[in-house]
Amino acid sequence: MTPSNLQLWKRFWALATPYWRHEEKWRAWGLIALLVILLFGQTHFAVLFNEQTGEFTSALAAQDEERFWNSIKLCLGLLAFAIPVYAFYFFVRDTLGIYWRRWLTGRFLDRYFGNRRFYELNANLAIDNPDQRMTEDISTFTQRSLYFLLIIVSSTLQLIAFSTVLWSISHELVYFLVFYASMGTCVVVFVFGQRLMNLNFNQLRREADFRFSLVRVRENAESIAFYRGEELELGQVKRRFGAAFSNFKRLVTAQFWLNLFQQGYFLLTLVIPSAIIADNVLSGEMEVGRAVQAAGAFAAVLGAISLIIENFEGLSRFAAGIDRLDMLAKCLPADTGEDLRRGDTINTDEAPHLEIDDLTLLTPDAERVLIQNLSLTVRPGESLLIVGESGSGKSSLLRAVAGLWYAGTGTIRRPAPQDMLFLPQQPYMVLGSLRSQLLYPNAALPASDDELLAALERVSLPNLAHRVGGLDVELDWPKLLSVGEQQRLAFARLLLTKPRFAILDEATSALDITNETNLYKQLLDTQTTVISVGHRTTILKFHTQVLELDGCSAWRTLAAADYRFEH
Repeated sequence: MTPSNLQLWKRFWALATPYWRHEEKWRAWGLIALLVILLFGQTHFAVLFNEQTGEFTSALAAQDEERFWNSIKLCLGLLAFAIPVYAFYFFVRDTLGIYWRRWLTGRFLDRYFGNRRFYELNANLAIDNPDQRMTEDISTFTQRSLYFLLIIVSSTLQLIAFSTVLWSISHELVYFLVFYASMGTCVVVFVFGQRLMNLNFNQLRREADFRFSLVRVRENAESIAFYRGEELELGQVKRRFGAAFSNFKRLVTAQFWLNLFQQGYFLLTLVIPSAIIADNVLSGEMEVGRAVQAAGAFAAVLGAISLIIENFEGLSRFAAGIDRLDMLAKCLPADTGEDLRRGDTINTDEAPHLEIDDLTLLTPDAERVLIQNLSLTVRPGESLLIVGESGSGKSSLLRAVAGLWYAGTGTIRRPAPQDMLFLPQQPYMVLGSLRSQLLYPNAALPASDDELLAALERVSLPNLAHRVGGLDVELDWPKLLSVGEQQRLAFARLLLTKPRFAILDEATSALDITNETNLYKQLLDTQTTVISVGHRTTILKFHTQVLELDGCSAWRTLAAADYRFEH
């Protein structure tokens, strides 16, 4: 086994074995045991059918009518038992496949959403299209793993059963078979191997990139239309498709040479067995039926020991999928307490208030200092307004407070996550009903319909529920609501949740002054401590202190009453 094949086997083993050792192991092993029993039955029926094929062929050659019809009747009897066995085998195999897929998908999803790793992966350029890896690649992995496992078992049983039959008919066929299969396997592995695996890996990636580019166009259709950017988007989509097409052309060429070899390899077996035993049949030493039986046994044994040759194209695609899943698994540590970041130096602790101590904030590549040696405290009942030029680090500071930004040094002490709620400039509209929009992210929040409707009225959306058909109607909210309406809906969440700390990143930028003032007044009435990023002078009066960032890593804090915006 080559080093690359050994590594591939280790990656497969790491992905495949947990299912068979954890909570669903008894069901998994029970189903696999049932499949092996069914394969025993299939193999036994295959031997009997091969025997009867030879029998009625010999009967025809001898013109023995009774012998022929007896053989046909026996075949029909065997079919009555064999058909349910074959059908049930596929049912059990597919049932095991979907249970395995469900378990493995759940495992990846738990790790993907655990500790906000879905956010961390956005910065990991090595992991493209994690969505495809957890849908198509996992589905392919479980299905193909079972398929190859079961054909290995089936081929082993066939090899044992039919080798005995073949050896009893012709030793020469067995010797030739071993040489022929060994030669074919070596050619496929060493001539076609690595190239096909690399091409299949690239094809999976480029197809996913092409699909993702189309998804982005659909999600940002309005912005693209406003900019009249369809020509540029079309060019980008076509370039991604062109990359997939070019790689697929190379893949088709490589598969052509593989198919050319495979077809020649297997078609030769239609001639070779008959040529080897022809003298015995022509001399009368062997019945024609025995020759047919030998040909059937030869084909069965050849198929059993030529697994790699026959399935190499599928194996190469399967190996590419293993690599993609393994890369994702390595970026999603199993320990839910383990962060994906490396070399982090910002320390975070829980506290009843927000305290930033000697914080230096860097860009992720550590090439630029955004904020240097910042220290401040925001206690319950106080409020902070963060101001500064674009690019000065305001949003990055909020991300650090939220635990999403790690590049830098210092310590941030903050309330527990359930005591804080962040409102970004572009509100997130969850898939679901108006009720789910209002309760997000705490779907279990005890709130009656009257409370939800009152919250909508408080944010100046009194008719929204009536307009859309009720609280439980599911619609495409980003398309239905303007950005201003979405921001007011996000404030309704805030008023319902009543967190101890609310952090607003220009969360009222799309609102008029009247609506903005109304929302801030109501928020302060809930006794929520507010930390805002903003540029408008109108929100200054709702804060007790101001943090000003100058864009060159320096900063200063002032009482809100003493601060004046520069125009």
